[in-house]
Amino acid sequence: MRGLLTFYRGLHTLSNRQARRKAGIVGSRCGFCGTQSNSKPQPNFGLLFDIDGVLVRGRMPIPAAKKAFEKLVDSQGQFVVPVVFVTNAGNCLRQTKADQLSHILGVPITQDQVIMSHSPLRMFKKFHDKCVLVSGQGPVLEIAKHVGFNNVVSVDMLRESFPLLDMVDHNRRPKLPSNPVANLPKVEAVVLFGEPIRWETNLQLIIDILLTNGNLSSVHLAQTMPHLPLLACNMDLMWMAEAHSPRFGHGTFLVCLENIYKKITGKDLKYEALMGKPSELTYHFAEYLIRSQAMQRQWKHPITSLYAVGDNLMTDIYGANLYNRYLEERVARKNPKAIAKMVATTGSTTAVPQEDEIDNLWESELALPSATSCKSVLVCTGVYNPKAEVPSDASHCIKETVFHGHRDFRFDLALVEPGHIVQDVAEAVDLIFEQEKFVPQ
Repeated sequence: MRGLLTFYRGLHTLSNRQARRKAGIVGSRCGFCGTQSNSKPQPNFGLLFDIDGVLVRGRMPIPAAKKAFEKLVDSQGQFVVPVVFVTNAGNCLRQTKADQLSHILGVPITQDQVIMSHSPLRMFKKFHDKCVLVSGQGPVLEIAKHVGFNNVVSVDMLRESFPLLDMVDHNRRPKLPSNPVANLPKVEAVVLFGEPIRWETNLQLIIDILLTNGNLSSVHLAQTMPHLPLLACNMDLMWMAEAHSPRFGHGTFLVCLENIYKKITGKDLKYEALMGKPSELTYHFAEYLIRSQAMQRQWKHPITSLYAVGDNLMTDIYGANLYNRYLEERVARKNPKAIAKMVATTGSTTAVPQEDEIDNLWESELALPSATSCKSVLVCTGVYNPKAEVPSDASHCIKETVFHGHRDFRFDLALVEPGHIVQDVAEAVDLIFEQEKFVPQ
């Protein structure tokens, strides 16, 4: 775990230079290099932007995105407030995503400003030397090694070694009898980066791995013991691309995997960890990066407020509100009046969060947050896209009866109520600046 801070800090200088070149901005300084003049307004808030449905739809930029970022970057190419991009995508490296954003937005973005759904995997060091099976698309082996895994097997590698296991597609079945090529080590854990291309192949082989305890040379075993550790990134049921309606996301793949496993075994599939929005772990990473940017700019005011801008109620809004609840509970632990109010409301001290409840892995690694609130802003250019005029009262417009969140996150109406609803990301930036009385120069 201690390598995580070094990882973030060590890449800063190089990634800044790369982003500056690839953004095509000649002569401008990197968005977070150098010091900040005291004559300019110094923010005490940071911005978290979702990407798909907020800044782009598929490969097409949303027109309001460039307009928004013209307000966030000064004439020298420097950001006027700390900004982090938080995406549930997991099919590329952080640097690749930063380069894409630099090209789309026309401003220099570094990998230190990007959180992918798989970024927190670097903290799970107890699995880094185990043999792990990875599922997803894109450069999955490179991604796995980039976040710390040293012994990685892909689904394609399994299929090549055990060709008789992938039988759904008749055209891919072996033409001649073949024997397994048992040259792979026993799998000790499974990591799911994102939705794969051939779902039937991945579902079959992941189930096989779980039911054989990592040894595909054996038959399915009676489930008398817990299955292999399973770590999953990106819980989005759907996401918004160029099509008029949302498309299946990795959350849909997880629904398939969970239900197939339960149908076969009669037992629930268990996760060692779930990462990406709406997990609090992802937002804690984002808060750490926001805090780091403010320190690099030598802004004196601590970052006390976060604004999370997204298009999906069940991930962006739920996650921001869940993290806001966590931040409020941290404040309550240090405020006797707040504790007394909570006890008076509930009639019990058990509702007051205890110190050991937050003495966890990411806080010990990234330090305690300076933020005390995380406010959610919903845009209407992605998954949530009402045909009617944008309502003025957010509290009366979201009454979800179907929960599209992950199985292991309980439905809570308060968590899917956005703090604000706006048409697009440009309006979101205007709203936030107005809320904070912030006038960039």
